[in-house]
Amino acid sequence: MHKLGDTRSSLQRDHLLLTPDTFVRTVLPGMKRGAAIVHIGAALGAAFTEYTAELDKGGELGDTTGQRFVFVNDGVVTVEIDGKRNALGARGYAYLPCATAHRVIASEASRVIVIEKPYLAIDGVTAPRAFVSNEDSVSSHPLDDDPSLQVKSLLPDDVGFDFAVNTMVYQPGAALSRVEMHVMEHGLVMLEGGGIYRLGDRWYPVTAGDFIWMAPWCPQWFGAIGKTPAKYLIYKDWNRHPLGTPRK
Repeated sequence: MHKLGDTRSSLQRDHLLLTPDTFVRTVLPGMKRGAAIVHIGAALGAAFTEYTAELDKGGELGDTTGQRFVFVNDGVVTVEIDGKRNALGARGYAYLPCATAHRVIASEASRVIVIEKPYLAIDGVTAPRAFVSNEDSVSSHPLDDDPSLQVKSLLPDDVGFDFAVNTMVYQPGAALSRVEMHVMEHGLVMLEGGGIYRLGDRWYPVTAGDFIWMAPWCPQWFGAIGKTPAKYLIYKDWNRHPLGTPRK
């Protein structure tokens, strides 16, 4: 039975926790046979947009004016780039620069995490090209020499990229070594397991399916609880001087 008026979702000055019970679906321009759950965007002051696209078989994302990162949560999608088709299953992903002609079409019912943002160019630095990959093919490394906390960097370590996307896996009981406060903002989707997140001065239980936005300098900390590992996909702006990053 639904507890009337009760939710874990919370919107504060420097963070947002959005839980599935409060998700509202909409159709974005150009989207076919699907719907989007918009988690964060410019309306809240973020410098990027992140949403989950739920696509029926044959469903398709619309166009975007920004660069786009696509991560397949479940299902299978075909990403067409310059006439070449790439089939991406679960944990497959694609990076698509601004003005890259492409299509993202579901081969079966699929859920896809989509990150979009304007590109911040640097004089003399070549903008990155489109590519596809799979998380399974990316090697992991421990964070702060802690083997119970593993990170996979899904985008290359190249100054041409103005943002980073990582997956992080915490074994039960693993936690960040300190509370972090920094200039980057984050968009985070809990993929598996759960734990406790500190955001600002508040503490939240979180679980698979939740979305978190963290504004710049939001105090943040996470610890995994339960009997299974906790895993999330996390975005951050990266490789750019703060003077070159417009904020509202």
